[in-house]
Amino acid sequence: MSAPADPFVHPALFYRDDAEYLAGTVPFVRSGLAAGEPVAVAVPGRNLELLRRELGSDAARVRLLDMTDAGRNPGRIIPRVLRAFADSHPDGPVRIIGEPIWAERSDVEYPACVQHEALINLAFTGRGMTILCPYDVSRLDAAVLADAEATHPVLIDGAGRRPSPAYAPEDVLARYNRPLPDRPAADRIAELPDTTNLAAARALVHVRADGTGLSADQVADVEVVVTELLSNCVEHGAGTGTVRLWSEDGEFVCEVHDGGKLADPLAGRRPATPEQPRGRGLLLVNYLADLVRLHTGDHGTTFRAYFRA
Repeated sequence: MSAPADPFVHPALFYRDDAEYLAGTVPFVRSGLAAGEPVAVAVPGRNLELLRRELGSDAARVRLLDMTDAGRNPGRIIPRVLRAFADSHPDGPVRIIGEPIWAERSDVEYPACVQHEALINLAFTGRGMTILCPYDVSRLDAAVLADAEATHPVLIDGAGRRPSPAYAPEDVLARYNRPLPDRPAADRIAELPDTTNLAAARALVHVRADGTGLSADQVADVEVVVTELLSNCVEHGAGTGTVRLWSEDGEFVCEVHDGGKLADPLAGRRPATPEQPRGRGLLLVNYLADLVRLHTGDHGTTFRAYFRA
């Protein structure tokens, strides 16, 4: 007897223009509504308005989110967008349109985006839900589209629907677990080698972040992020590490390195439960930072959190 089909479906929709975008998304939404399934749409603002107009009165029955805000940091999309919606409707299948990759994403952001797309498959296997991910083939590079074929088991385009022969999300995760971009010159970096002194770390963060264009609330967020990453070093890493802080291209960057290896690829991407006393640190980092990149291996783990002024 063959194994039952996985109730989780994760297709990529390749579209070339507004007409193809609407042709691939609107029937998906309306068929879900007709079946009584909860539907959410998290896409960039322009496409969100395009869908809102086309759906008309049906838009009021859909959870609409601007992905440029809700998914600014790709690391928060699974817990705060996808899981948040699916967990609020536990009794039946749900449908979500999620568009985490668009042409304006930077080269620094993109690896985190493709890692997110690969992790969706691990996070939702066995759940009764469909996550449709649109890709603009007229504006995205061929390499991005090739990655989409590797992170989605099903492909949809003008020719129809078909299995992806290139589907290999674990290979994508391994390939994008690469060393982070070079840091600026050493004289532009503030370094704290003793990560066991959390008070000193927070003080250094406050001094370096204040006056960089960040708001007072953002400076407080940076302090929390560094504290949580250092606590993670002590609890799950090698017990100590190094903090580095710098500003570049209108962003304030916090880097924490320790000698441990991160074994759980979904760390920081599972929503915390009310009865969960610990294990919220990396989740909080993803919620507060505008971007989180990481690299882990036998020589240790490096987290880099970015905050946009």
